[in-house]
Amino acid sequence: MNYGTIKNCDIANGIGIRVSLFVSGCRHHCKGCFQPETWSFDYGQPFTKETEDEIMRLLSPDYIDGLSLLGGEPFEPENQKVLVKLLRRVRQELPEKNIWCYSGYMFDTDLRSGGKVYTEVTDEMLSYIDILVDGEFVQERKDISLRFRGSSNQRIIDIQASLKDHNLILSPYMISEKI
Repeated sequence: MNYGTIKNCDIANGIGIRVSLFVSGCRHHCKGCFQPETWSFDYGQPFTKETEDEIMRLLSPDYIDGLSLLGGEPFEPENQKVLVKLLRRVRQELPEKNIWCYSGYMFDTDLRSGGKVYTEVTDEMLSYIDILVDGEFVQERKDISLRFRGSSNQRIIDIQASLKDHNLILSPYMISEKI
């Protein structure tokens, strides 16, 4: 897996101060995407053990609330195999940190058993994620007043509540959506 950048002290992609990893590779190719260069799986640099160690170091201060995964597309099958290891490590070593993930794939269809990008590690990956912002960016539904999402079709999902309840549970961040 390649990645485009790591942002330390990011305040735009989740609650609080975050470390954000922008992975490479995306098959959505959304019109109006703010990072079309990340569509290529070859964009950026290889994600290595040293990269993972650096993310863990950046996450360790008390003032950092958590990790956000963006893209590109974190749930492309090629990326899931690498990211699940990172998420597992974050949960083991820094369990107090929350994890947000942005995906153009839909939680209740694409990421469930039999879904378009469901793999042998998708369930494990979801088990580590607290909040999932799902749905492709739709230029015609762009709304800059929305919190944590770019277009009104996207949902902010409480993944842990959804998995526990076996039902899609929207996050309170979705309900109080305007900034």
